Amino acid sequence: MRRQKKFYAWGYADEDLTPAEIAAWEAPIASHYGLSGFDVTPPPRPDEIALRAPRLAAPAALEAIVRTDPMTRLEHSYGKAWFDACRMFQRSVPNPPDAVAFPESEADIVRILDWCDAVGAIAIPYGGGSSVVQGIEPTAGFDHVVTISLRHMDKVLEVDPVSQAARIEGGVYGPHIEDQLRDTPFTMRHYMQAYRCSTLGGWIATRSGGHYATLTTHIDDFVESMRVVTPVGALETRRLPGSGAGPSPDRMFLGSEGILGIVTEAWVRLRKKPAFRAATSVRFPSFHAGAGAVREIAQAGLYPANLRLLEAREALPGVPWSDESALLMLAFESADHPLDAWMGRALEICRDHGGTAETDALEGDNPQRAGPAGAWRDKFIRAPHYTEHAVARGILAWTFETAMTWERFPPFHATITRIALDTIRRVTGRDGTITCRLTHIYPDGPCLYFTLGGILDKRIMLDQFMAILTACTAATVEHGGTTTHHHAVGRFHRPFYDKQRPELFARALRGAKRALDPKGMMNPGVLIDP
Repeated sequence: MRRQKKFYAWGYADEDLTPAEIAAWEAPIASHYGLSGFDVTPPPRPDEIALRAPRLAAPAALEAIVRTDPMTRLEHSYGKAWFDACRMFQRSVPNPPDAVAFPESEADIVRILDWCDAVGAIAIPYGGGSSVVQGIEPTAGFDHVVTISLRHMDKVLEVDPVSQAARIEGGVYGPHIEDQLRDTPFTMRHYMQAYRCSTLGGWIATRSGGHYATLTTHIDDFVESMRVVTPVGALETRRLPGSGAGPSPDRMFLGSEGILGIVTEAWVRLRKKPAFRAATSVRFPSFHAGAGAVREIAQAGLYPANLRLLEAREALPGVPWSDESALLMLAFESADHPLDAWMGRALEICRDHGGTAETDALEGDNPQRAGPAGAWRDKFIRAPHYTEHAVARGILAWTFETAMTWERFPPFHATITRIALDTIRRVTGRDGTITCRLTHIYPDGPCLYFTLGGILDKRIMLDQFMAILTACTAATVEHGGTTTHHHAVGRFHRPFYDKQRPELFARALRGAKRALDPKGMMNPGVLIDP
């Protein structure tokens, strides 16, 4: 039996934070802002949300794979961002999909798209529904909306042990990939915070970023080839390790967010399961001292699996807001060789920048689960579960990410921090907080991942939240960064993406859209207008 997801928030219906976890999180927030407690809105029940009736019915030939019941439509109405949970807690779902289709083959997808064409419906590929950028939410104004979930297309179809790759269907969730590879020497090892509730096809369509901080950061680095079903036919790219034959067709679909077609399967690169691991954490006197070490490690070609720099007040419990120190999560892994030399050189670089290792380099099956690194890892994995509780209390607790080259990093970091704090104060009438961590590291620059904090007025908190997030995101583009590093564009980032991309490229993308989706049925409102 399928495990039911929460329709109103992240995760599954049978899981939540413990009362102890909630109390330990809630108390310091109340103390920091001088509050005695919070007015807590209870989570919504399905019967509290009145959905409009479906405006279409599936033809007899599709009835077995199309559902129009309220619970299914509710589950597929929004993604999992703070603003999505907020609208659910407000019992507001004015524009749900009319139907949700669950194809079991490419032939089913073709029949579903033909049906959409015949009735004038738009088609929204769903992935795992973990979007935080309004990527799966139908735009108002369309008469018929069909959401398409590939969750039944979830097999590892073939493993090539010689070239170390696998052919995998697009609807498979992250854990099920590894389950199916368990009896092989291989792993895909593309993890992210949404890993449990996201799919391979969704990763490709949104250019997901995985847990590897260097070298293999995006799904782009894994894809050998793919199959895509478009409204005008199916195509398959040639499986190759690399090619110089013109613009890459794979690149056109990586990050296309469902506007060109549906990724039904892909050949992806695997790796041997790691046999050697080493991890530690390093304390720096300041965030920028740590950033200097991170840059040098990245440019040295050491390629650690984890190279995440966090402000200590974000990474460790009980660190006062006046503390400017930073903590680096440093880890290496290999299927081939011991890691002493790599770890030794990285720690040497850290010492040159004023860093002090919190512990000796730990080895074993999973050294990243020990010490401060392990404590932060556990906190990071649990973090999405706090969103619904923040919404229920009117707490601003959300993130935005961008990227910048190293030579502009210090002023960029300072500027975005200042704008965020000024915006929170202007919008809410009280001071807020912001922290930063570097999550993905390149020789020429980092991904900056900011976390916002504050207290909102529950009567107008959605408007306040959107004003703050919009201002912060606009600032990243205005000051030379990207509107998103790995969360996709969706409908939220669309205005900022329009400013970031060259207009001639937009015209070329519209041309591809016209060729593959001439009636503009695929996920309109994302990336470009039809």
